[in-house]
Amino acid sequence: MFDSHCHLDIMVGNRQASSGDPVAQAAQAAAATVESIVADAQAAGVARLVTIGYDLPSSRWNADVAEVHRDVYAGVAIHPNEAFAATPAVLTEIEELARLPKVRAVGETGLDYYRDWASKDDQHASFRAHIEIAKRTGKALVIHDRDAHDDVLAVLKAEQPPEVVIFHSYSGDADMARQCAEAGYFMSFSGPVTYKNAGSLREAAAVAPLELILVETDSPYLPPVPYRGKPNTPAYLPLIASCLAEVKGISVEVLGEAVNTNGITAFGSW
Repeated sequence: MFDSHCHLDIMVGNRQASSGDPVAQAAQAAAATVESIVADAQAAGVARLVTIGYDLPSSRWNADVAEVHRDVYAGVAIHPNEAFAATPAVLTEIEELARLPKVRAVGETGLDYYRDWASKDDQHASFRAHIEIAKRTGKALVIHDRDAHDDVLAVLKAEQPPEVVIFHSYSGDADMARQCAEAGYFMSFSGPVTYKNAGSLREAAAVAPLELILVETDSPYLPPVPYRGKPNTPAYLPLIASCLAEVKGISVEVLGEAVNTNGITAFGSW
């Protein structure tokens, strides 16, 4: 399979960990190289990675890394928590990066009502701008949706979404999964689907059509059981896939074939 969403720049310590980001601090302390992360992932059966930007420096870095690593692809965007930085000049460069061949997604973008680091007005303006970039470049739109389900769906409907929409680290319930399925949106499941208290998330996975499911780690965040409390890595993806396969009542092999097919649909041929 492949990891549809990770953050290699944080894993290798390229990001300066802030005092409010203990996961990034831990990842930086255990920094590895891109080569070793990819090798460990491939040894675990994870053939390729999509590394995702969240501001202009990380988007540049991830695009550069994707260019020089055969099995690494990138997404570029301004995260909703950084939406105040989505100036016209910054968005112009994001669009230029999005047109690169190894950049396969515009994201992560969207809305985050859990934190108030950026105003809702700034977040909505940035989200709409990224939707337009995804449509102009023909790249997948990768959505960060935290405590903002209704508004994210409303903005997508109002703006007429691009052909491919991916809900990164899907966090909605089964009803929202049905709405996403009706709209043809991909749902990418991450480590929390393995958590004991995440019954509603497994219910969502159960109703999500197999042809709209992706799997991700969001490394170094959201590690699956039994690695909670430790930095995540793409090599842990099979644990998430195994849980999803059990929820869907299918083999891991069948899930893997579906996810790989979905990946080509979402991100283009590898």
